[in-house]
Amino acid sequence: MNSVRISRRAAQRFAGGHPWIFSSDITDRGAAQPGESVLVLDHSAKPLGVAHYSSTSQITLRFLHNKPVPVDADFYRHRIAAAFHLRQQIVHRSNAYRLVHSEADLLPGLIVDSYAGHLSVQFLTQGMDRDTPAIVEALNATLQPISITARNDSATRRLENLPSEKKTLIGELPDLVPIQMNGLTFYADIFGGQKTGVFLDQRENYQAAARLAEAFHPKLALDCFTSTGGFALRLAGHAETVEAIDASPAALGTAQRNAAANSIRNVSFKEADAFDALARFSTSRRRFDLIVLDPPAFAKSKQNVRAALRGYREINQRALQLLSPGGILITCSCSHHVSEADLLGVVAEASLAANRTVRVLERRTQSSDHPILLTVPETLYLKCLLLQVL
Repeated sequence: MNSVRISRRAAQRFAGGHPWIFSSDITDRGAAQPGESVLVLDHSAKPLGVAHYSSTSQITLRFLHNKPVPVDADFYRHRIAAAFHLRQQIVHRSNAYRLVHSEADLLPGLIVDSYAGHLSVQFLTQGMDRDTPAIVEALNATLQPISITARNDSATRRLENLPSEKKTLIGELPDLVPIQMNGLTFYADIFGGQKTGVFLDQRENYQAAARLAEAFHPKLALDCFTSTGGFALRLAGHAETVEAIDASPAALGTAQRNAAANSIRNVSFKEADAFDALARFSTSRRRFDLIVLDPPAFAKSKQNVRAALRGYREINQRALQLLSPGGILITCSCSHHVSEADLLGVVAEASLAANRTVRVLERRTQSSDHPILLTVPETLYLKCLLLQVL
């Protein structure tokens, strides 16, 4: 195993529980090759463990173990089996869930989602890409999946100098996979859908939204950025009417198919830009009893945070202006670089600008099958606030 030496500062960072070592903290790369597992040495040549090495990313090392163990099919079988055991304990009423959540399952750079026995996998780093055969072998041994599809079209791979591609590695994948989630049927487009097929990280928040709708009985609900209808279809059972908007015709087509599969007829889907739609609703003095804001990530890097906060402030202000007294706002951010404190701050600013008094009913995050490591803040990315206008 080739070795890579790191600085004292990086060794202290690792001792503090963070698995990333940045390029600026590498003092000797030795003969390390792109994507290989390397022995990591501290400034005094003491072994710290084994990590995947990247020749191009600013994150040069991602620790896999604090001992110099071989990273082979047995290693992946052990880690994937542990991840699968956790999901068996925490996932309920769904046969679609995240099986491996990268660093939070001690497999940095690997994402695996399971959709009713079909696996959608993202190999995001040189190391995980290089270890694809061993990972596929481990997934087969643990789950015996119907199919395994590589969704290697994430922008993250460009930082690793890896090609963007999508391909089915094992088995046959249908165009749409029917899944069960929270008592409803959804169709997952694993090959062409957003992310790996469906937004699984909101699954438990869909339930929370439904509980609120059941308690407050909204006559008219609005779901912005509905995608394939996750929030809208759960609200439909407790609201008289739901309007759902999204800018993607493909996503709306799947959402309409999902509604039909569940015989839901009180949801109308419309193709629209959410910012423009909210402005039109304000001009026409429309009012809603419940509004969901679940936009895509506005801040994909630290450089975008200021602009992202302006976007969150604007869209929340417009939504608050449209809510009836006692109305519910469910507002989300999946931007890692925007903290919960940031989101609370911009929503507070939006409430003042809208001249509305708002109270927090609940603060939530991503579903439990997307676990969070306490010492790795990057694993916490989704924020969801359940609010009420007084």
